[in-house]
Amino acid sequence: MNNIGFRRTHMCAELNEANAGELVNLSGWVQRTRNLGSIIFVWLRDRTGLVQLVFDEKDCDKETFALGESLRGEYVLSVQGKVSLRDEAAVNEKLKTGRIEVFVRKAILLNKAETPPIYIDDDHPDESETVRMKYRYLDIRRPSVQRTLRMRHKILQTLRNYMDGQEFVEVETPILTKSTPEGARDFLVPSRLHHGTFYALPQSPQIYKQLLMLGGYDRYFQIARCFRDEDSRADRQPEFTQCDIEMSFVEPEDVQTVVEGAFEEVFRTVKGIELQLPLERITWQYAMDTYGSDKPDRRFGLTIHDVSDAVRGCGFSVFAGAVENGGTVRGINAKGLAAKISRKEIDALGEFVKTFKAKGLAWIKVQEGGAVQSPIAKFLSEAEMDKVLQALDAQPGDALFFVADKTSVVLQSLGALRLELAKKFDLIDKNKYDLFWVTEFPLLEYDEEDGRYVAMHHPFTSAMDEDVDKMETEPGKVRAKAYDLVLNGIEMGSGSIRIHSSEMQERMFKLIGLPHDVAWERFGFMLEAFKYGVPPHGGFAFGVDRLIMQLTGAQSLRDVLAFPKAANASCLMMETPSTVDPEQLKMCGIAVVDEEK
Repeated sequence: MNNIGFRRTHMCAELNEANAGELVNLSGWVQRTRNLGSIIFVWLRDRTGLVQLVFDEKDCDKETFALGESLRGEYVLSVQGKVSLRDEAAVNEKLKTGRIEVFVRKAILLNKAETPPIYIDDDHPDESETVRMKYRYLDIRRPSVQRTLRMRHKILQTLRNYMDGQEFVEVETPILTKSTPEGARDFLVPSRLHHGTFYALPQSPQIYKQLLMLGGYDRYFQIARCFRDEDSRADRQPEFTQCDIEMSFVEPEDVQTVVEGAFEEVFRTVKGIELQLPLERITWQYAMDTYGSDKPDRRFGLTIHDVSDAVRGCGFSVFAGAVENGGTVRGINAKGLAAKISRKEIDALGEFVKTFKAKGLAWIKVQEGGAVQSPIAKFLSEAEMDKVLQALDAQPGDALFFVADKTSVVLQSLGALRLELAKKFDLIDKNKYDLFWVTEFPLLEYDEEDGRYVAMHHPFTSAMDEDVDKMETEPGKVRAKAYDLVLNGIEMGSGSIRIHSSEMQERMFKLIGLPHDVAWERFGFMLEAFKYGVPPHGGFAFGVDRLIMQLTGAQSLRDVLAFPKAANASCLMMETPSTVDPEQLKMCGIAVVDEEK
């Protein structure tokens, strides 16, 4: 028998009662063994799942039985055997193949294995992630990881088939590209042939896809690998995959229709869920005013209400002063939580909102019978208290929470508070998928640290037609033809209608503080290209990793990637980043400088 074993005829978990009596060849890894003396039970695992093998002294020769006795976890094995129905008392309903077993006739040991440093099963979820990442090549043998990676494949195939059906052309854009400092930090790649110069790894194919529209490709997409040198979080990795889309001669609705159609196809194919199209659209201003977030989780209530008019000139100076100074007072009605939340917990929430720059948290509990309990009640007249309660539609049993400050602080802190309350009191419907659009984002946002306006999405985004005249006079009030897709409080992706004239693009650069010469130095190729007939165009890009994270219920992007980076952007398995040979640095004209110097 050759050293690759028997030619495999079946996958382990594909066997069932219909195969009873058949002679089959299987290959895989030993999951576990149980030796009962004259009979040895072995669970064999491949990428489809498990099947039970039986080494019986009566059915196999001495050499094969001796091999069965020698088997240990993760040995690589090839067997030939006969499928048999289990006795009813021996049926394992927890196993997909639990009604059959394979009586081994012959077996070949293809490779031994040392005792693995981690468990190769899903029964040890609390195992150290650090150890799992170091031995990721073993970790990806686990059934749950294999299911996730197979789902990933299915999602990518579904997207490609859908985009092809919509007459999109997949075009691969360069990985070695130009550094564009507007945005996240670039990963830089030194050039050996051009000393002192650098490529950058792409944060997205943004400029290339716009140039493809200039080139007349009309409908482009790409499953694109992107890179951002930023601090890692549970929903971020330094390298990630996005589905990148661009279309010519379109308005926002045209792009949104294609994108939500892609999501509909994925949800139906992968999860068996029918999305109701068209998806709901809410404006950025409504999202902020109602939820305190531009990517709100709407699977629970706790919406934000403006009570500024109700407290204007009231006896509580914190409220009255905030309104008088141009700020706002807003609140959340936590329906039915008055009896469930203690004073200690309220104090903790007060400290929580302070991390979002709020000065404090005011609260009112409405008792049964209508009486109120609150440290601010003594400052409000009965009429003023009634106004506040009416503004939040308060009923007996409700707990009300308020923040008074400038609008941005109030919305940010209450937006975080509603999420904290929802998690604390288990208000989130985890079986619900709430997918919707947020539209009409501000074109610009003011950067206090730099003392200038910056693009909220990116500097290639068009202003809404009716707001163009405000770009220089009231830049903070200009709305963009921009749109985000949100799923369960997670931003799936962003898109916009792009600027398609050289003059308007220069105008935008000037608004964000890029002088003419700097703009041409960084983006001259694009400004030059825009002189040669650019069609109106727009697009969208969404994170494939984030989508898979949502569909699998994973808690981290690391759980949906084959070989992820750790939280500090390092690879524990390959021990990267790492130093390189000094000769390599010399060839690129690079010297490593000690930070302390």
